[in-house]
Amino acid sequence: MTASKSTLALLPGTLDDQGRSAALGVMGGGQLGRMFVHAAQTLGFEVLVLDPDANSPAGVAANRQIRASYADPAGLAELAERCLAITTEFENVPASSLKVLSESRPVAPGAAAVAVCQDRAAEKARFVACGVPCAPYALIETAAQLTAVSDALLPGILKTARLGYDGKGQVRVSTRKDLEQAWASLHQQPCVLEKMLPLEREISVIVARSDAGRVVHFPVQQNLHRDGILALTQVPAPDVSMKLQQQAIDCATSIAASLAYVGVLCVEFFVLHDGSLVANEMAPRPHNSGHYSVDACDVSQFDCQVRAMTGLPLVQPRLHSPCAMINLLGDLWFDENGKQRTPAWDRLLALPGVHLHLYGKLEARAGRKMGHLTVTASDAEQAMASADQAAELLGLAGF
Repeated sequence: MTASKSTLALLPGTLDDQGRSAALGVMGGGQLGRMFVHAAQTLGFEVLVLDPDANSPAGVAANRQIRASYADPAGLAELAERCLAITTEFENVPASSLKVLSESRPVAPGAAAVAVCQDRAAEKARFVACGVPCAPYALIETAAQLTAVSDALLPGILKTARLGYDGKGQVRVSTRKDLEQAWASLHQQPCVLEKMLPLEREISVIVARSDAGRVVHFPVQQNLHRDGILALTQVPAPDVSMKLQQQAIDCATSIAASLAYVGVLCVEFFVLHDGSLVANEMAPRPHNSGHYSVDACDVSQFDCQVRAMTGLPLVQPRLHSPCAMINLLGDLWFDENGKQRTPAWDRLLALPGVHLHLYGKLEARAGRKMGHLTVTASDAEQAMASADQAAELLGLAGF
């Protein structure tokens, strides 16, 4: 069965038919899975992680890791046999594997919803079907479609239809010649060309939806990206009107309903210079921009993920502390000469309101997400001032 057809009500402390504590499964062993593990274990659930990496951040925190590929039949069978409900921690887990798992266990989100999020063309079509504005675009799968692209879409951004994230698989193009060269550089795989729009800022909305259709949402997050990777999130969003925030929440809620979605969904938006809103992309899972919720909300996005997939009550999250969240990339582990170092965590932790989260990754690399820190304060101005101070201590450019 699929999560959208289930009526699962899995209480903490439940035992399975072999007298073992109820276990939840997660496909993927990254930092999102790690934080899911912590949230599930807090409620007394055991967690099994399926991931091929023996040292995955989620796997070392879980009760057990099944070391296998995401399409391995034996691994999937073991996960389904041992777990009473299953989720995913990143969108590039094969939708076909989730479909296999759903034949015997509730899977949230379901394979069909994840498949839409895995394909930019299907994602854009979903936005359009829901009446959610998005950038003008064209699908390019063939040379004929490349030739037929309207000049009105240039300048634009050519993006691979699948497997792109954190700015990967994207090329900016200004002319038709640029477009031809870019498509060749991407090995002529299916792509979406999006018209480049005059962006004012970026925001995101995280919603959680239950099997019964109840939807709750987190505050709108204002995001700053650098080199395609999230650098800073501020909550409450300081430069976004309440009217625009409500529009973003309504759009995300509409998309989730159209997918019969169960679980946590993040939708990213662009705010244009004229104040209008367009959807950028969505992620069928908790999101980097929502990590602050662990420290600044009474219910985190990972708590909501656990509740949605188990049928526990979804309550409206409340922001109890204004905050700013900074991503910590692997670059921080190297000095200006490329020599490895340990960042000055002691000086950082001396700042009031700083919450440091390191993901347990064994190798630091430039651009790799190694952790994050959330700064909470009594007001947004103080949170941002402390975030700037933290960035200076770490040698990061100011915000």
